[in-house]
Amino acid sequence: MVEPVVVVHGGAWAVPEELWDESLQGVKAAARRGYGASIHCYCGVLTAGGSSVDAAEASVVCLEDNPVFDAGTGSVLTFDEQVEMDAIIIDGTTMEAGAVGAIRNVLNPVKVARLVMEKTDHIMLVGDGANKFAAAHGVQEVDPEVLITSLARQTLAKYKKYTSTVYHLFNKTEKPETSGHETVGCVVVDREGHTSCATSTGGITAKMPGRVGDTPIVGAGGFADDQVGAVSTTGHGEAIMKACLARHITSVMGTGESVKSSIQNGLAHMESRIKGFGGAIAVSCKGEVGTHFSTPRMTWAYIQAGKLHYGIHPNQHVTEDL
Repeated sequence: MVEPVVVVHGGAWAVPEELWDESLQGVKAAARRGYGASIHCYCGVLTAGGSSVDAAEASVVCLEDNPVFDAGTGSVLTFDEQVEMDAIIIDGTTMEAGAVGAIRNVLNPVKVARLVMEKTDHIMLVGDGANKFAAAHGVQEVDPEVLITSLARQTLAKYKKYTSTVYHLFNKTEKPETSGHETVGCVVVDREGHTSCATSTGGITAKMPGRVGDTPIVGAGGFADDQVGAVSTTGHGEAIMKACLARHITSVMGTGESVKSSIQNGLAHMESRIKGFGGAIAVSCKGEVGTHFSTPRMTWAYIQAGKLHYGIHPNQHVTEDL
């Protein structure tokens, strides 16, 4: 038997000080939602006998519903001021996966990703196809304004005022901008050693309409395999796709390296080879947890053996009794 654990992240980027407390409270609540330690009216998934997939989905839904994060409500805007979201969920026991890309007007993209996994023979649906599929399976569309926060509008306005698309297209020698990479994610292992991951994002501010990042790509935005463990990534999407970061990390884990060391290995490779920056959370099939990031900050939290662990700054690790 394995000591079950739910690990979540709220994105690796230069989280501004005014969002530190809200972001930490958000990831702590999401970990509680999945694990079942919340004192609120949440249904504790793992402690109620739910599967690792149930727990991963529940935690990410909690993050999508929190406007402080760039996923679901609170997603950043495309250059033409729309919300287009990506999500993935993977069952490490069966290696089944479901994903959506550039989906619009739904509150919880991760729920649609799970429907893709369970109701189709495909892995990913994008754009109008994803929206039509969601509607056909009872997912209600919402007014686009419901998903948009004042911060998302302000961030896009600032981008348009102070930057140019041409600069970002042609000046590729600079360190990638990390603001706005607030992808959220969760990894889980249950008592039987079954693993799952889920990742969700609104993408990056001012992205081109139709841009799909790393999040819904198996092996990039997430990966899960009961023989090794599960990973959820965050950061500069194009770099993460090139590095196949989630799969890279699990491959290193499979050699016997510690979970944290495996994440560090993957991030170091991505930085040195691609000049990309980000973060990841991971859990092994035996319940070992790891978190690490190469950006200024990343909010993360996990619950295991009656303890809540969390942090946001480099080398910060706070522990509380539940």
